[in-house]
Amino acid sequence: MKKVELYARVRHAVRIEGISERAAAARFGINPRTVSKMLRFSVPPGYVRARPPIRPKLDDFTGVIDAILAADRDRPKKQRHTSKRIFERLRDEHGFTGKITIVKDYIAGWRQRTQEMFVPLVHPPGHAQADFGEAIGVIGGVERKIHFFAMDLPHSDAIFAVAYPAETTEAFCDAHVRAFAFFDGVPQSILYDNTKIAVARILGDGKRQRTRVFSELQSHYLFTDRFGRPGKGNDKGKVEGLVGYARRNFLVPIPVFSDFEALNAHLLVCCQRRLADRLRGHDSSIGERLQHDLAVFQKPLPAPYDACDKKPGSVNSLSLVRYRLNDYSVPTAYGHQAVLIRGYVHEVVIACGAEVIARHTRSYEREDFVFNPLHYLALLEQKTNALDQAAPLAAWTLPEEFATLRRLLEARMGKSGKREFVQVLRLMEVFDIHDVAAAVRDAIGRGAIGFDAVKHLVLCRIERRPPRLDMSIYPYLPKATVATTSARSYMDLLAEAVA
Repeated sequence: MKKVELYARVRHAVRIEGISERAAAARFGINPRTVSKMLRFSVPPGYVRARPPIRPKLDDFTGVIDAILAADRDRPKKQRHTSKRIFERLRDEHGFTGKITIVKDYIAGWRQRTQEMFVPLVHPPGHAQADFGEAIGVIGGVERKIHFFAMDLPHSDAIFAVAYPAETTEAFCDAHVRAFAFFDGVPQSILYDNTKIAVARILGDGKRQRTRVFSELQSHYLFTDRFGRPGKGNDKGKVEGLVGYARRNFLVPIPVFSDFEALNAHLLVCCQRRLADRLRGHDSSIGERLQHDLAVFQKPLPAPYDACDKKPGSVNSLSLVRYRLNDYSVPTAYGHQAVLIRGYVHEVVIACGAEVIARHTRSYEREDFVFNPLHYLALLEQKTNALDQAAPLAAWTLPEEFATLRRLLEARMGKSGKREFVQVLRLMEVFDIHDVAAAVRDAIGRGAIGFDAVKHLVLCRIERRPPRLDMSIYPYLPKATVATTSARSYMDLLAEAVA
């Protein structure tokens, strides 16, 4: 291709100096037809194809290639045809005799021609988009996957992000409660993808059948929902982009925190700090533009929604209730009864009728057992033989004085001593473990080994009055003497053994 400098010299010679095209061709050593072309164009026009290229070996097979590529649009991305695989199918199934290069060139052009184009959008204030993203973090010393919820206001580009152990119904609801509190208002509408947390089913006419929990959330806050087309993330491109922004800017390097609350405090600071940023194409900061959104938000905020997943359940013969593949204990008095389970992000609450009967820290393990030892003490008082093998008590770490009390009770009372020891443990159903442990320590020091003495000393401690443990009132309580072994006594015993 001739350079633009040559174009200028040739055009100047013909148009200004007035020499002929043939003379110009001779002067510059080029073809006369090239001179005519230079007179038509002021700069090199580049190669212009007069008609489509002829591909005698491929043209009969382009229809097959088009059909394969069109069918791939509905297939998983990781199982779509590569150019090499299409070439192999053309060769083996259709008798194609050409080389792979012309197939690859055709496919590259097809993909370029069929790429989707988008229309620039304008976003009025007062609307939001929401989505979940994933990242890796170290929480409590364990590297794990983090699921973070992001709500974006496209008009102002303000964002709110909060992280959870899993993308669950209760996390979805809790994130909305926190987001509305952060913005101090409710958007007029929120755009979602077709998450199963919100959409139970897409009907034939494209309408969505909402889940019960999402309908409750929407009724509580009275926002309008909108949903993107299935598999079309660009329908909510603003929040898709901000999910990536939050991951790159808020969670890099890999975050290390003691728990999720500490991580969420970090994310909150990041969201607040971003309000001071001014983005390209805007004269004001995100925080200043946020005021336009807030001006049309629904206010005031209603009372926070009870962000939980409600499930019916029943108590089995082991006094356990199953929720999300894990078993949680309840008091044995509620065995074989129907219960309502409320699963929160970090807690599981179990109720029987109107009464809350158990609260547990939420477990995100699989097939885990979460026990409260106090739930089984009433049954162990009757079945004392199970005391040493009771699974709920296996991981229960008690102060050392409880083991001392048990040894003294069993030494004095035998099997009945186990029952009385369980009665002492049951005091923790009502009183704090520290008060009961102090009472046990006091009882051992006084030599009054028994449930009644420990109970009396606990009450005295709670009521802040001096104990009046008159042994004449409790004649059945033997006074135990726990002496300190001396070296002299030990040597005397050795001397008697030798003699």
